[in-house]
Amino acid sequence: MADAWVLPRSARSHRSMIVYAFFGPAVDPEEEERKRRLHLNQIGRITEGQIVDLIEHPPELKAARKGLFGASAHPLTDMRPRHLVSYSYLISGVTYHTAQDITGLESQVRLERLVAGQPASIKYDASNPSDSILVADDWSGLR
Repeated sequence: MADAWVLPRSARSHRSMIVYAFFGPAVDPEEEERKRRLHLNQIGRITEGQIVDLIEHPPELKAARKGLFGASAHPLTDMRPRHLVSYSYLISGVTYHTAQDITGLESQVRLERLVAGQPASIKYDASNPSDSILVADDWSGLR
């Protein structure tokens, strides 16, 4: 009779995945973006594009919020303004228009020289052309 309460193996693994989703390690968005840039820098094809705009956002102050069991998340401590570079490029007759947050990569970019219409090299994922970068940690498509 005790065996009646044992969950099948597949149900136990699904339950484990759900628990991991709630209690697993927190994902650092800046680290995920760094990994994405690194990947695109390694596998990306290069195409020509152009700068559309440079947008500077003031830092956002996020209030501490309550977690699942009352623990509060840490507020944003990075007080730098966010720099977004909007750009466009053409792949197989499709025009892509996107932006990259280049905050932290300012050593690769001379912000005072960025102007709308400026040509640039764009690295993109051939299997997903909408995934692209203008600047990476050790590469820049800006001229």
